[in-house]
Amino acid sequence: MIARWLKARGDVDLIDCSSGGIAPQQKIPSLHPGYQTPFAERIRKEAGIATGAVGMITEPTHAAEILANGRADVVVLARAMLADPAWPIRAAKALGVKPELPPQYLRAGL
Repeated sequence: MIARWLKARGDVDLIDCSSGGIAPQQKIPSLHPGYQTPFAERIRKEAGIATGAVGMITEPTHAAEILANGRADVVVLARAMLADPAWPIRAAKALGVKPELPPQYLRAGL
């Protein structure tokens, strides 16, 4: 497994576990929230290297579950952040954390 080799060499600290999805002809059999998380989980377990889970993770509770259950070390957000730049603030509130916001953000009604 390449991940074990990279860890042994000390070349990487974290593997972003995405299967791609950038080619129009690529067929992804089952699109659902967290569909790529098993890749992160397996690499983390078998190679002992930190992983990032990706793949339609849009809900704060889903991201928290992935982390809490040790399925990945981080959740990498892309499209969710593009669609909602205030995602981290919304996520913190949804998870019962009061984020410390700079005064400029407060003027925006966040």
